[in-house]
Amino acid sequence: MTKCSFLLAALNMLPSVCLCASLGEITPQHHVHTFSIVAYDSATGQFGAAVQSHYFKVADVIWLEPGVGAVATQSLVDFAYGPLGLDMMRNGKSATDALKGMLASDSLNRIRQVSMIDRNGVVATHTGSKCIDYAGHHIGKNYSCQANLMKDSTVWGAMAKAFENTKGELADRMMAALEAAQAEGGDIRGMQSAAMVVVTGKPTGM
Repeated sequence: MTKCSFLLAALNMLPSVCLCASLGEITPQHHVHTFSIVAYDSATGQFGAAVQSHYFKVADVIWLEPGVGAVATQSLVDFAYGPLGLDMMRNGKSATDALKGMLASDSLNRIRQVSMIDRNGVVATHTGSKCIDYAGHHIGKNYSCQANLMKDSTVWGAMAKAFENTKGELADRMMAALEAAQAEGGDIRGMQSAAMVVVTGKPTGM
């Protein structure tokens, strides 16, 4: 897992329970065009999320909580989807119901791209009609790949194929997905920031 070391080293600075942007920094609109993956390992109970972008502080788009789930919120982003999504899943909502409820209350959902996965491996992803091309997503068993402002429409499909065909730990499989996206051209603006988080399947009690 040496190829993941630059990502994992940066993660040591993140909070250990709910890995996300601080609530005090949340504002409704940020231009976070990127590609990401959220995933669940049914064998270990681990949740994972990985992301790469030209946006400098891209770790802000992924939110995870042990035993609860993972959220990626990007494009013209409302970061509140992260903590609210985790809160709804913690309180028993499926990823599908949680995302549906948040989109219904968001008048700007057409510019959002959001993906969520819950403790049962249920995946829900939304790519708004006004996300900047190329934009789209691919949902597979226990994972979703999503991207916007990409150089090519092949990005999310290539991510899915790489994730499914790579053996090893969840982090290795997600890294393969990021590399596959970049091989297809990735973010049309280039590379500047990346992050990866894997959390245990059991609540920490903290």
